[in-house]
Amino acid sequence: MRTSTSGTLTATPLGDARIITVDDFQFTPLPGRPDGRTTIATPVSPAAGATHVTLHVVRIAAGESFSPEASSEEENTAVVFRGVGTATVGSRARRVGRADAVYAPAGQVLTLAAGAEGLTVYVWRTPLAAGRRPGTDPEPFSSLWDETTQLRGFGGTGQIAPDTDRATMNFVFWPGNGSSQLCLHCGIQQPGQTFNVHLHPESDEAFFAFEGVGQMYLRDRWIDVAAGDVLYAAPGVLHGARNPHTGPDARRFVTCGGPSPYDPALYSAAGLPSDVR
Repeated sequence: MRTSTSGTLTATPLGDARIITVDDFQFTPLPGRPDGRTTIATPVSPAAGATHVTLHVVRIAAGESFSPEASSEEENTAVVFRGVGTATVGSRARRVGRADAVYAPAGQVLTLAAGAEGLTVYVWRTPLAAGRRPGTDPEPFSSLWDETTQLRGFGGTGQIAPDTDRATMNFVFWPGNGSSQLCLHCGIQQPGQTFNVHLHPESDEAFFAFEGVGQMYLRDRWIDVAAGDVLYAAPGVLHGARNPHTGPDARRFVTCGGPSPYDPALYSAAGLPSDVR
């Protein structure tokens, strides 16, 4: 286990908030795969106390594939953490590698197939809330590095005094490109930068450290994390991300994930509408 800046253990009870380190993941073979080459861990789920969202980490063996159970009422989003392969959403397919992202609206099957080196992906799943419907022309493929639509200078939601050196967030999948509920954002914390502490009144937050080392805020403290570690915060729980490292050897710290259902306040802070395209 890693320790927080106050020296206490990071492990917290399952329920309203938790940071799950890579060492905590419990991988098991996919059902129906007797050789156990493709394995799955589920650090966030309703069974573990989440309200709206499930997050899988799937290690797909070379030549094998993975598809979440298809549902007309469930959206899926995936981010490639390691390896190269092919992603298919409905009838559309694309070659994918590290930092590529895939969105499957409700009613469309998501399939991830690994190439010769295997594929590690983080997959979010959520049932649509009442009244939510798929967008008219949702974008199924993107990248964490897509800078088309961004939130800059976010000051948080007022519970904690904000830092002045503020990180930038890329809106990868969001209502403006057709995501009706399960959105994906990418926080780019350059050395010394913070994505300020905030909460979502009605949304689960599930995100992970994609690149580098940094800190995540959870409840009332900053906690050291590294690439692959996951944060879960229930509605109303304070969270954030920062890169406390500075100096000539410091590198950026990248996080990705998002609230489910999406929180219109983030788009309002960027001066954007939250209507689903």
